[in-house]
Formats: sequence, C-alpha cells, structure tokens
Amino acid sequence: MRILDARPTWQPPRPAGQRRADHTGIVGCDLFVDGVAVETPGSAVDLRQLYEKAREQDGAFIWLGLHEPTEASLAQVAEVFGIHPLAVEDVLHREQRVKIEHHEDVAFLVIRAARYVEHERVTATSEIVSTGFVRIFVGPHFVITVRQGTALEFGSVRDALNGEPELLAQGPWSVTHAILDRLVDVYVDIAAAMQTDIDLTEAAGTPVSVEQIYQLKRQLMKFKAAVVPLQRVLATMVSKQFTGLPKGIRGYFRDVADQHTAVVEQVIGFDEVVNALLQARLTQVTVDQNNDMRKIASWAAIGAVPTTVGGVYGMNFVHLPGLAWRYGYPSAMLFIFVSATVLYWLLRRAEWL
Repeated sequence: MRILDARPTWQPPRPAGQRRADHTGIVGCDLFVDGVAVETPGSAVDLRQLYEKAREQDGAFIWLGLHEPTEASLAQVAEVFGIHPLAVEDVLHREQRVKIEHHEDVAFLVIRAARYVEHERVTATSEIVSTGFVRIFVGPHFVITVRQGTALEFGSVRDALNGEPELLAQGPWSVTHAILDRLVDVYVDIAAAMQTDIDLTEAAGTPVSVEQIYQLKRQLMKFKAAVVPLQRVLATMVSKQFTGLPKGIRGYFRDVADQHTAVVEQVIGFDEVVNALLQARLTQVTVDQNNDMRKIASWAAIGAVPTTVGGVYGMNFVHLPGLAWRYGYPSAMLFIFVSATVLYWLLRRAEWL
C-alpha cells in the first residue's frame, strides 16, 4: 500500500447550494499519453476535441474531474463520452448505495468518502464523521470522477500520480486505484481517531450520558455505512470474473482490498464495543432508577407511620383508646418515633436507604 500525499488543496468555501459561475462543475482535466500529462486545459476545455485526441492515440486517456455539476453540464459530458442515461440518473440522485456496474464498455462505481471532524470531546451533538459520494466512470480512454460534498479531494491524488508515470501507463484504471487507495488510507486514519474517541468514552471519570454514547453510535454507523459496502465492490474487482482490469494493475487492487478488509474488521469491532458500552450504561441507569424507587418507597413507608396514627386519632369518635388519658399524647408521639426509628433501621439494614 503506497501512502499518497494527503495534504488537501485549499479552496475558498462556497455557501451551501451555490454553484460555480460557469456551472460546469469541472475542477480538473488532463490528457495522459503513456503515463505523462501532455495537456491540462483545466475548466476551459473543449471536451469533444480532447476526447478525439485521446481516442486517436494508443496509451492515451482523459481524467476529467467534476464537483457537483448541474444536470445540464452532466448531460453534455454524458453525450461526449457516451455514458448510459441510467448511470447519469444515478449521479443526479444524491443518495446511492455503494456499487459497481457495467454499461457496455464503461464501468460505473459509486463509493462513499469520509472525513473525520475534529472535536474536543464527544457530546450529545458532536459530528465525528462527515461523508460524501464519489462516482467514477471508467472507459477505454477516459476516467470521469464526480464528487459530492467535500469529504475527499483529488488534488493530492493527481499530484502523486503525476510522479508515477509507470502506474499511469496502465490506463484509466490506474486513476481508479489511486482514488480507492487514498480512500482506504483515509478510512484507516478515521478508524484510528474513532478508536481514541471510544477509549476516552470508556475511561471517562464521570458517568457518560446515554445521549453521548448514542451519538457516538450514530456517527459510527455513518462511518460503517461508508466502509463496509465497499468490501463487496473490491471483491468483485479483484475476482477472476472481472475482466475489465489490466493484468498489471490487478495486484494493486488486491492490496487495497486487503487493507480495506482490516478496516472493516476494526469497524465491526468498534460497533460491538459501543453496543456493549451502551448496554452497560442503560443497565446502570436502570439500577440507579431502581435504587431511587426503593428509597422513595422506604421513606413513604416511614411516613406512613405518623400518617396512620394521625388518621386514626383524627376521627371524630368519643371512644378512642387513651383519648382521655393524661399521657395519651406523649405516648402516641413516642410510639410514632420508635416505630419510625425501627423501620428506618430495618430498611438501612436491607440497603434500601
């Protein structure tokens, strides 16, 4: 597993829902020939002309990067590269399952990227993991990446690949490998950070609330939803039945799959730990509630002694025991005090108080 440079290329943030002025969504475009970028026209590019150049040369392909393109611009790209309308429709739907499909000679991948959100401690409202979708179209002479959200950027991936012409010479699938390699590396980093969050939650000096643990569980499930489904996609790609990969690059994908399997096992282990932590906290809450109920019942029983005596002697009857006796009132008070004291001692002995 090669560790690619993970330093992001900073871009000024745009307000939510606001698109670029050109509405194309193009964030990068390169023409590679034999592993070397010979043209980098950027967003101001004639895609049809550039694609014709790639098809006319052996060992040439285009890497086109899109970020949240409009429906109109995506339709134009699909027309130029011959992308199936069903795949375009999948891109326009924001929520999609992780998968790999084939539309004639074009492979279509949907993957979920993730990003760890820094925070001081886990609270009931902490956002720990942010996710976004990446769609990849891989054809004989092109690879098109469509990003949704900011969970993963490709600037550093592009820079790292430019320094590996031997790998780029393998064709469009070399870009797909670099993206998946970077994606899994990020998964590894997030898993390590979440391990720290879980350890700190377990070792917290003060009792952690159920809401905090539940939020940790929710964020873990979000991360799990991004990581686990990719295992099936990678297994499909490294299998012998998948004939789209060049022989020289299949081993690289197998290495990514092995690394990803380790992350999946780690995430499943996290899920079991958090479930156990949640159950333990819920059990502790139940025990605390039972203790509170026993205390309430105990004091109610002690309070029932003077209430009962007062209720009996509060009735308007002439013939009541000790009513005319000189020591009747002190005796009643003494009886109440002794009875309540004995009852309190018995309840304390039974650990109800």
